[in-house]
Amino acid sequence: MARTDTDKALVGILLDRYGRTYAEEAGIRLADKPGPLYQLLVLATLLSARISAEIAVAAARELFAAGFRTPRSMREASWQDRVDALGRGHYRRYDERTSTMLGDAADMLIDRWSGDLRRLREEAGRETRRTKALLTEIPGIGPTGADIFLREVQVVWPQVAPYLDGRVLDAAQTVGLPRQGGPLAALVGSDDDLARLSAALIRVSRHKGSTDEVKSAARSSR
Repeated sequence: MARTDTDKALVGILLDRYGRTYAEEAGIRLADKPGPLYQLLVLATLLSARISAEIAVAAARELFAAGFRTPRSMREASWQDRVDALGRGHYRRYDERTSTMLGDAADMLIDRWSGDLRRLREEAGRETRRTKALLTEIPGIGPTGADIFLREVQVVWPQVAPYLDGRVLDAAQTVGLPRQGGPLAALVGSDDDLARLSAALIRVSRHKGSTDEVKSAARSSR
């Protein structure tokens, strides 16, 4: 099997077995609207901590179930209400600090961008590097959180695509895919699939057994 065919087989396996975005997993119906974009930002905040993705997703779902789906509702919630929601998602190691950061971030989003991340994008001139820099000014969002947000938001912000950060490219290399953004992006047919592939690669990179499974499945398909 030619290299390109092997790569496409690997991508197919990754998408089929692990290709669900973290936004989907958290119950976010991602759209270029203030509410879903803010929810993705909250999820990126939670995912960027040194805690399992499963717990981060569960905590995001609890925050949203409690009604904290917009910057205003997050700001109006008490600090303890946010801590309690995070605790129900078992996000306990970082619950108090994260509650504070979520409140501070909501304040900033409302004061600077009227609670609408599309205004952040426009302030950045729709330029990806500047968008990332502005994201990292938000409390709780460092470079890792900004990468998480951008790799998922490219589904609805096409000007960001293809967004493949170093962690995704490292994971691609580990499973035998190209570590270059252009060749890797060329293996999928849409920005949606690219976001799904990125999520799949991150999931697989966290579990050596999954990496071995994907490689074995690809060898079997030759």
